[in-house]
Amino acid sequence: MSVSSLPVATLGTPRIGPRRELKIALESYWSGKSSESALLEAAAGLRAANWARQKSLGVTVIPSNDFTLYDHVLDTSVMVGAIPDIYGWKSGTVPLATYFAMARGAQGEDHDSSCAHGGDGHAHGAPAQEMTKWFDTNYHYMVPEFSKGQRFELSSLKAVDEYREARALGYQTRPVLLGPVTYLKLGKSKDADLDALSLLSGLLPVYIELLKRLAAEGAEWVQLDEPCLVLDLDDATRKALRATYQQLAEALPNLKIMLTTYFGGLGDNLDTALSLPVAGLHLDLVRAPEQLDAVTAKARRDLVLSLGVIDGRNIWRANLPALLDRLEPMVAERGVDRVQIAPSCSLLHVPIDVSLETDLDAELKSWLAFSVQKMGELATLGEALAKGCTSVADALKASADAAAARKASPKVHDAAVAARIGAVTPGMARRKSAFAGRAKLQRDRFGLPSFPTTTIGSFPQTAEVRKARSAHAKGALSDGDYEKFLQEETARTIRWQEDIGLDVLVHGEFERNDMVQYFGEQLSGFAFTRHGWVQSYGSRCVRPPILFGDVSRPKPMTVGWWKYAQSLTSKPMKGMLTGPVTILNWSFVRDDVPRSLACRQIALAIRDEVADLETAGASMIQIDEAALREGLPLRRSEWKAYLDWAVECFRLCASGVADTTQIHTHMCYSEFNDIIDAIAAMDADVISIETSRSKMELLDAFRNYKYPNEIGPGVYDIHSPRVPAVDEMTSLLKLARQRLSDTQLWINPDCGLKTRKWEEVKPALINMVEAARQMR
Repeated sequence: MSVSSLPVATLGTPRIGPRRELKIALESYWSGKSSESALLEAAAGLRAANWARQKSLGVTVIPSNDFTLYDHVLDTSVMVGAIPDIYGWKSGTVPLATYFAMARGAQGEDHDSSCAHGGDGHAHGAPAQEMTKWFDTNYHYMVPEFSKGQRFELSSLKAVDEYREARALGYQTRPVLLGPVTYLKLGKSKDADLDALSLLSGLLPVYIELLKRLAAEGAEWVQLDEPCLVLDLDDATRKALRATYQQLAEALPNLKIMLTTYFGGLGDNLDTALSLPVAGLHLDLVRAPEQLDAVTAKARRDLVLSLGVIDGRNIWRANLPALLDRLEPMVAERGVDRVQIAPSCSLLHVPIDVSLETDLDAELKSWLAFSVQKMGELATLGEALAKGCTSVADALKASADAAAARKASPKVHDAAVAARIGAVTPGMARRKSAFAGRAKLQRDRFGLPSFPTTTIGSFPQTAEVRKARSAHAKGALSDGDYEKFLQEETARTIRWQEDIGLDVLVHGEFERNDMVQYFGEQLSGFAFTRHGWVQSYGSRCVRPPILFGDVSRPKPMTVGWWKYAQSLTSKPMKGMLTGPVTILNWSFVRDDVPRSLACRQIALAIRDEVADLETAGASMIQIDEAALREGLPLRRSEWKAYLDWAVECFRLCASGVADTTQIHTHMCYSEFNDIIDAIAAMDADVISIETSRSKMELLDAFRNYKYPNEIGPGVYDIHSPRVPAVDEMTSLLKLARQRLSDTQLWINPDCGLKTRKWEEVKPALINMVEAARQMR
C-alpha cells in the first residue's frame, strides 16, 4: 500500500502528568504559594509534554483542548458564558478566580489560605457548582446551570489558544470540544419547566463563532464529542442533533467534524448518527463491538470511521492479532483513507505509563497497558493494517503471548473461591427481621437524640499523616512508631468529636490511604500500582486497584483499629467498610469473567469482615456503596440486571448480623428517583447521601417512594473549602423535614473529610452540631 500507516488518534490523553504535576501546581496556587502565571506555565508544560509524547509513540491525529485545569465541562460553560449570576461575572473574558469559584466555591471575606485564589471580589460566599459522575465513569464533571432567558457569549478562547500553542510547537492538532447537544443535556435548570434543548438557538452561534476562529487558524478537523448518542434519546433530542449539525455544516462547509461517541453503542440512534452531515464518526467498539457491521453496512462511502478498538477505560493489554483478524476485512473493503484507529474513548480514564511500575509483579505487569502502551498498541495496529502484519510481527507475537499467559496463569484462579460462590444461598442475603422491627430494637439499644449527628468516616489526612505514611512505606519509620502515631491521631480525633458533641463517632481512618485501596491491599486477587494515578476531579487523583484474579479475605482487615477506637469512648463507634459494588466500580476490573461474579466474590470477603466486627462488639457498621449508581448501564433496558446483582451483593455482605446491629451505607453523587426501588431493596438501616449542593432536591425520591428507613442528608459540602454557616445548614434541614419525618433524619456532612483541612472541618462540624441542637 502507498500509505505509511493508518491514521492513529487518541481522542484525549491524561491531563495530570506522570508525577501528578497538575495536582501539585493547582494546590500550590490554591494555597497562595504560587502565582497564576506559575500555574499557567506548569499547565503549558504538561500540554507540550502530552503532544510530544503522542507524536513520539506514533499518534498521527493529536488532540488539543483536551487539557483542562479542572474539568472539560466546566471549560465549556466558561467558553459559552453559562455562568450563574452568583459568581458576579457580567461579560467578557472569565477570570481564573471565577473559574475556580465555580469549581470549588468561594469562601468569602474571611476565607482561609486554602482558597486564597478561589474567588474574586464578586463571588464571595458563592458555593461550588454541583458535581456528578461523567456518564458511568469515576470522573466527575461540574454540572452546567441554565435559567430562563439564558444568554450565551463566547467568553473563552482556550480552544483557539491551545491550538495556536500546539502549532507554534510544530503540532497540527485536532481540537476537541464537547458537543452542544450533549453539553445541554448534561446541564440542569432551577426552572422546572425549562427544556435545555430550547437553548440551542442561542448556544449554536457561540459554537459557530469559535469553530470559525479555529478554521481561520488552520484547523482542518475538529472533534465534537456527543456521547449522548449512546443513551436512550427521545425524538426531540434526535431532532436537535440533526438541526445542530446541519447548521454547523452550512456555516462551516470546509471544516471537517469528527463526531465522537463513546461508552456504548449507537443502538436505536444509529440512523440519526449516520444522517448527520459530518466528515467522520467515532465508534466505541470495546463496549459495543457488535455495532461495527451495522455501521459499515449503512454508512455513506465518504464517511471516515474512527474505530475505537483499544479499551480507553481499562488497563488490560489488547490481543492485537485477534483485533486484526476482525479489522482487516473491513479496512480492505472500506479503504485506508476512510478509517482511523483510536481508543474506545479518551485515555483520560487510564494511568499514564506502566513502565513506571518497577515494583509490580513482572507477570502481571506484562498483561497491562496504560496510556503510553495503548498509544503503542494503536500505532502497531495502524501500521499492520496499512503495511501488513510482517512489518510489526514481533509486537504482534508479544501481544498474543501475553494474552495466552494471562489466560493460563494460576494467579488468576482459586478453586476454594469458586466452591464458596457455589454454596451461596438466597437466605444469606436477607436480614432476620423487617426494618420496622429492627428499628425499634436499635432505638432501644442506642438511645440517641432526635436528629443524631455523625460523620461519614474519614477525617483530614494532613501533611503530617501523609508524611508519616510515606516514611513508613520507605522504611524510615518503624512499624511500632507508625502505629503509635496513628493511635495518637485517632485518639485526638475521637476526643475532639466528643468535645463538640457528635452522637455517633468514627475513628478517622488515618491508617487508610484510600477507601478502596486499603481493602484491596488486604484481599487476594488485587494488585496495586505506585504511579497508576487517574483524575477523579480537579486535583483529586486516585490509584484504582487492579482486580486481576479470584478474591478472598486472608485475615480481618479493620477489627483491630475498631477495637482500639471503641476502647477510647462510651459513644457508639461505627465500623467502617467499603462495599463490594464500590470496590468493584472503583477498580480496574478483570475482563475474563462477568462483573457480577467478581462482585459476589468481594461481597463474601466483606461479609466475613462484618461478622468479625460484630463479634468484636461493633453495634453500628457502615458499608459504603458510594459508587453503586455509577455502575448503572447507560441504557435503561440493561438496568435491572445490574441492579439485581449489585443489590444482592450488598445484602450478601450486610445480612449476616443480628437485628440490633445497625447497618449504615453511604452513597455519592446520585440521582435517586430512578433507582429508589433498588435503594430500598438494599435494606440498610441508615443511608447517608450527598444533598447539600442539590438543596435537598434528591430527597424528593425518598419522599415520593415513602422510603421507611433512616436517612442522613448531607448538610456540609465537603468538596469545597467553604465553611457553611449554622443558618445555611438549618435551612437545608428545614427543607429535609418537609420531605421526611423527624424520626428518619440523621445529620452529617455530604461525604468523608479526608481531603479537607482541619481549619475548615472544625468550624463546619461545630456549626453542624449547633444546627442539630437548634433543630431539636
